[in-house]
Amino acid sequence: MRWSNVAVGALVFLTGCTTTTSEPTVTTAPPATTATTVPSTTTSSTTTTTSTTTTTVPSVLVDGEVFSAVGAPLPGTLIQSSIANAVVNELGAFTIELVPGDTVTISRPAWLTQEIEWSATQEGGESMNVVLEPRVVNALRVSRYVAMDAELFDAHLEMAASSSINALVFDTKDESGQVLYETAVAEADTLGAVNPIYDPTELLGKAKDAGLYTITRIVSFEDPIRVKADPDTKLRGAWVDPTNSDHWEYYLQLATEACELGFDEIQFDYVRFPAGLTGAALVGTFTADERVDAIGRYLAEGVARLHPLGCAVSADVFGIIFSSPTDEGIGQRVEEVTAIVDVVSPMLYPSHYSNGWLGFADPNDHPGPVIADALDDGAPRLAPTAIVRPWLQAFYYVPSQILAEIDEASQRGLGWMLWNAGGNYSPDALPAEPVP
Repeated sequence: MRWSNVAVGALVFLTGCTTTTSEPTVTTAPPATTATTVPSTTTSSTTTTTSTTTTTVPSVLVDGEVFSAVGAPLPGTLIQSSIANAVVNELGAFTIELVPGDTVTISRPAWLTQEIEWSATQEGGESMNVVLEPRVVNALRVSRYVAMDAELFDAHLEMAASSSINALVFDTKDESGQVLYETAVAEADTLGAVNPIYDPTELLGKAKDAGLYTITRIVSFEDPIRVKADPDTKLRGAWVDPTNSDHWEYYLQLATEACELGFDEIQFDYVRFPAGLTGAALVGTFTADERVDAIGRYLAEGVARLHPLGCAVSADVFGIIFSSPTDEGIGQRVEEVTAIVDVVSPMLYPSHYSNGWLGFADPNDHPGPVIADALDDGAPRLAPTAIVRPWLQAFYYVPSQILAEIDEASQRGLGWMLWNAGGNYSPDALPAEPVP
């Protein structure tokens, strides 16, 4: 079975053009406020002046469409030429003004950027139909212990260089509530949350020099430091109330700062209500729809702020919601989450599944089948543009068990991320084949 976002090759159909697909981080100009940017006339011109001559180069309007490999429109994709920008509308269409010899850049966070050289000279009749590929990411998590130890971090870079690893996942704010670098977000200092154990600029520089895609986790609503320092934000225990949008700003400011520091993708973790709400002492009582709505609005605000800066947005979700039709009391449903963010990452840890799952006395003994079942359960419920990139268990397991998990994700055309709390990875657990 294949996912809706399987990369099957970049296809471009265009009169008089060539195309390339590139890996670098998408850099976007501010998006237009309407679905497309269309000049008021059907033709215009640009004028180039030298000391002796004036040359007029005619421009034309070119219509186009941007879709995924299975024909899903990709609204919000940015189209850039030397003289204009356009944004793909909800139907997948755009119109862009071009001059002969122009280079057209098609970019969308979490997808591979394409550059097309447009060389047609006739005025009218051209079309540009593009199929984008999702970025396939295979990542190691850089734990706080690795981030603060130059030798361990360099060892991660060496593993990436000799394997299919093409990305690293950092923590800038973790589940302890600590912000792990010198932040300029004032509230972090006010809360006493800053514990600068590493310099993200330094490590990002090393990662970029190695050609790696970079992601950072922003742990959101479990925040023991914040609820202790500011009890008005508390929902229950160490959890902040997600239904109050006033409580979002701190995390969104940290996410914006991380994007501006140079991370390619912001991953919101603990973006949920606490598990086990039944019978708990809560501030307020929430229905499933209210929970799902609160999480969805928070993630949508993150997308609205981070996409204009060029960052992709991802969300970590409980693995069980890929198999459950409900929100499991935490405000996460596959349909809603995947319709908002660029990437959804279910935490598919076999050790976290109950005994008897899939008929196995201990699911932890069957890593491959558990991963396969969860991914296949969730597949029919994904939004058309969703990219799935699961977290895979890299603790308790020997290399052959980790490779069994990776194989199930890879068979479905998916990337993956390995979780080990201490950052202890064996090179024998990493496939050697580079990502295409």
